Amino acid sequence: MPSAYIPIFIFLAIAIAFPAVTIIIAKLIRPSAPFLAKLEAYECGIKAASDSRGRYTVRFYIIAILFVIFDVETIFLFPWAVKYRTLGWFGVVEVVVFLAILIVGYIWAWKKGALEWV
Repeated sequence: MPSAYIPIFIFLAIAIAFPAVTIIIAKLIRPSAPFLAKLEAYECGIKAASDSRGRYTVRFYIIAILFVIFDVETIFLFPWAVKYRTLGWFGVVEVVVFLAILIVGYIWAWKKGALEWV
């Protein structure tokens, strides 16, 4: 085995051992049965009014997914803006096609009513 791999194996052993040892030490020093007060959620000293797992409508998730999709798509414009001068007219046509596809998707979502909150 080449000696160049020895530091990698040492790093790998430390990377595996550190979390394992930390979890074992934490299990040994923590109390086995904590007080009920420590298990409650902290809300400024006030007892919790209700369960923290509230129900959301499906429409909220649709809006969130659409936001993520369109947000990630617009992130692709940043590298184009950085290399705008070197790409020339090919880059302009490329980004116009990209934005046209993005706008068609936006119009489609709008027509389907996915952007209506209520």
